Amino acid sequence: MVEKQIEEETEVVTSMILPIADQSDIDRPIDLRRREKIKEMMLHAWKNYEKFAWGSNELRPISRRVHSGGVFGANKLGATIVESLDTLYIMGLEDQYKRGRDWVNTHLSLDNINKTLPVNDLSSCFLGSMLTLYSFTGDVMYLKKAVHIADKLLPAFETPTGIPQPKINVVTGTLHEGPFGNTYLSDFGALYLEFYYLSDLTGNPIYRERVETIRDVLRKMDKPKGLYPVTFNPKTGKWGRILHSSMGKFGGRFFDYLIKAWMQSDYTDKESSEMYKDAVNAIISNMLAFTPNGKSYISDWKFGNLTNQMEQFACFSGGLLVLGASQGLHVHSAKYAEVGESIVELCRQSFKQSPTHLGPELIGFTKESQNNINLRQKLYYTLRPEVVESYLIFWRLTHQQKYRDWGWEIVEALEKYCRTPNGYAGLQNVFNDKPEHDDVQRSIFLSQTLKYLYLLFSDDFVLAIGDWVFNSGGHPLPMKGGSDYYRAQVEV
Repeated sequence: MVEKQIEEETEVVTSMILPIADQSDIDRPIDLRRREKIKEMMLHAWKNYEKFAWGSNELRPISRRVHSGGVFGANKLGATIVESLDTLYIMGLEDQYKRGRDWVNTHLSLDNINKTLPVNDLSSCFLGSMLTLYSFTGDVMYLKKAVHIADKLLPAFETPTGIPQPKINVVTGTLHEGPFGNTYLSDFGALYLEFYYLSDLTGNPIYRERVETIRDVLRKMDKPKGLYPVTFNPKTGKWGRILHSSMGKFGGRFFDYLIKAWMQSDYTDKESSEMYKDAVNAIISNMLAFTPNGKSYISDWKFGNLTNQMEQFACFSGGLLVLGASQGLHVHSAKYAEVGESIVELCRQSFKQSPTHLGPELIGFTKESQNNINLRQKLYYTLRPEVVESYLIFWRLTHQQKYRDWGWEIVEALEKYCRTPNGYAGLQNVFNDKPEHDDVQRSIFLSQTLKYLYLLFSDDFVLAIGDWVFNSGGHPLPMKGGSDYYRAQVEV
């Protein structure tokens, strides 16, 4: 009976007219034109991936071949397809969406991938995408794929502490440790949204129990100055030997998940909100730094000293701070919102100060800190989404036109410097106005950067802040209590 229900429901869903791309009649003509331009960019990126790298993870648009150097390596997991499907759906690109859905239905399986894969990326990019698509469509195929992926990840939690190892062979269940036996805070601390939602959908508590164990361990840990170091040993239950705290890629998304878990729960998960408030207070108290002209930002912190550096990845924290302020979570909400606004302005300046109007991977705010940045981090731009992510949040909360204007500056820079005849590629030197491309069209460009840009020029009701939260892979998950939270209670 259940299998018949699944088949019938899937058949109905695949013939649906895609609804999310619909816009109200109040759009300004310029916003319509800009949104259509971003949709055209998505088509350019997708069609060339489809032509030269279909079924593989990413495209090399210059050499017109498969890129096998990303986080999923040469394993044919279709990362660009899996991660981009919800972007296609949101944009109303029905033909492209249906081809991608067919590929997922036929080919997406971890049963024969006898390789080591990253736990966090499988959760945020693959599990998150399947859950989003299920919440959009009610297509039970996506829920079945989500359960398949999550079940493959469960053995990663079989450690003395319950903190998962960072990598797992999804066929054998063999776990692989990180450097010096450690895993990064963002790798295990940013799993909650997906596992929590999956337990609610399936009625199986095991997924929620696994991530609640992570929270219990972290809540009880001693924290230097109230800060969360970025490395943790799942076997010993101790922080890594290098006391380093960061809002960058090794730590930042943990804090993002704390506030979003509270929102996802329909504001009932008080533990998440309290942990978020304590963490952010410690960050502001110990990691707040100032540029020579008085602008504030969040520096990395190592052994009690500020590095006076900030990753482009950490630009998402501007949006995070103003989101927390808008929810009334901070005693000094206005001050924290100012810090968030300053971060976004500094990130925009890091883009504007280069001839390409695109920013490098790492920013130094003193001569010494600039000298400590390696050449690749100082020069490279890799199509990252975090700056646009903050623009989107600020636009939705303030409706200040400058955030849309700043987003359009990035669109123009992408078109001028990153577009190639066969897709988009990052830059090896943002300070060269005749830059060399890195020949990689990363999946995050389609799944996050273009999605956030499209939403920046869409009406507020399209994936509204009060109804949805975005996971670290850019996939929106519905807030509990909303009409899209539960699509079905089925056996899978």
